[in-house]
Amino acid sequence: MGTKIRALDECKPMSGDMGGPPNGIVGVTDVFLVSGDFNLTLFDHLIAEPGLNLIGCYNKLNAVYTTDVIARSHGVSACVVTFTVDGLSVLNAFADAYSENFPLICIVVGPNSKDYGTQLHPPSSRSYLG
Repeated sequence: MGTKIRALDECKPMSGDMGGPPNGIVGVTDVFLVSGDFNLTLFDHLIAEPGLNLIGCYNKLNAVYTTDVIARSHGVSACVVTFTVDGLSVLNAFADAYSENFPLICIVVGPNSKDYGTQLHPPSSRSYLG
């Protein structure tokens, strides 16, 4: 059994569904963000993009479920989270949206592999165990 990744155009809501793109225009205007260590540089680039509305969220679940609601009403939406726990936490919402053909875009930002062992990414700088 193969997996097929569909193009964004194939994921548009059908007429009669909950929502649809206003005036037939499909595009990302709102990006829901959860700040983290590795996505701050990306935020600088997103802030510089005209016509893009950046909305900070308290946690990844707020970001991804708000992204889902906006995709249902506008046709497409995006969120930005950090890697590992945040990236894995958004999978359920994305699976739900995929099963209903609502296109969500999630940008999961991680460390640059060239930075391992440098000042930018020390090996064990954080210990949650004490």
